[in-house]
Amino acid sequence: MPTTQALREQRANLWSQMTAIMDRTDRSGDDDQTYDRLEKEYDDLDAKIERAERHEARAKANNAVDRTGVVPREHDDNEGDEKYATAFSKYLSGGRDALDPDEKLLMRGNFSQIKNAAGVGTGAAGGYLVPPEFRDIIVETMKWYGPMLDEAEVVTTDTGANLPWPTNDDTANVGAILAENTAMTEQDVTLGTASIDAYMYTSKLVRASYQLMQDRPDFPRWLARKLGERIGRIWNQHFTTGTGTSQPDGIVTGATVGVTGTGSFATTGGISFDNIIDLEEAIDPAYSGGNNLKFMMHQSARKAVRKLKDSQGRYLWEPSLQAGMPASLDGYPVRLNNDMAALATGSKSVLFGDIREAYVVRKVKDIQTVRLDERYAEFLQAGFFGYARADGTMQNSNAVRVFQTTATA
Repeated sequence: MPTTQALREQRANLWSQMTAIMDRTDRSGDDDQTYDRLEKEYDDLDAKIERAERHEARAKANNAVDRTGVVPREHDDNEGDEKYATAFSKYLSGGRDALDPDEKLLMRGNFSQIKNAAGVGTGAAGGYLVPPEFRDIIVETMKWYGPMLDEAEVVTTDTGANLPWPTNDDTANVGAILAENTAMTEQDVTLGTASIDAYMYTSKLVRASYQLMQDRPDFPRWLARKLGERIGRIWNQHFTTGTGTSQPDGIVTGATVGVTGTGSFATTGGISFDNIIDLEEAIDPAYSGGNNLKFMMHQSARKAVRKLKDSQGRYLWEPSLQAGMPASLDGYPVRLNNDMAALATGSKSVLFGDIREAYVVRKVKDIQTVRLDERYAEFLQAGFFGYARADGTMQNSNAVRVFQTTATA
């Protein structure tokens, strides 16, 4: 099987062939057919590279080296984490009856009640906190399926009580010269307040047969990935395009339209080179000096911008040749987010700016899991679900701008 580096080199070679065809002034119908074929191969390689990188990240999380006995432990907490991880794994595979008395006591100490906004527990309702080993797998998986969790600022709280969060835009305020023996004037920071809630998200129910749990030694890790995928997908959807009514308000929903498209769908998919420049320039210069500026776009928009050239005939798109480094557009990294709208007339399919400065995600504790032993016992199955509480909101709307195609492009 080719390595990810080899796949990237193949993709770069395809891109060179595609570029050569697009640069021809006398393109024929055969050239267009060849370009379409190469473009499909390029997209297929993109998917393979993403899948390979996702697999490598999971392998790294799943195959952590056991250093027991090799290096001394710095904290006694590590031993407790290992014991809890062992008990948690036995609980997932065999239920509470599979635990010895000490393990049951350890699990009980990591049981987390569901608390409402007033911080009042609801009896026995709740689940077991995921140990660090499995939490790492879940979080890594959630980031793969939800780029917003990777790009936004993330804060974690112990309770789900309503959290007033300061929003800010201080770009209009400036300092002043101070004369000798003169009192300085005051200039308050321009602050607003957003209210961050804690919506309850679940992975929905996952049913697993006793045979699966017995035959898969890695069942807990498999389950952790499934729960992480499901919650990661819905979180990303809401953090991207949430309405703000009974769900988070997404970054695209709250972003100001910085540019309206001028390109033709027939030639550039509704996006022109001028649109990209205008979108970059729509960001206040106060944010342009940082290293966090990037594009986020739907895959259909990515397909369109790959064909854009600057005034010198050079392509704006630069495919990545290095692991962990995204492709770039006009020198800025590009993150793919298919929870943005597909490219169409009037769509908001491309966003640019400092996403971490613009958007904040609030999580309550970590993901928690529940095993249902009796509900599906007659099917020789057990039910599992994960749940987590989260919300997100725009904290600095001036840090990002969104591109919108025209209604007649």
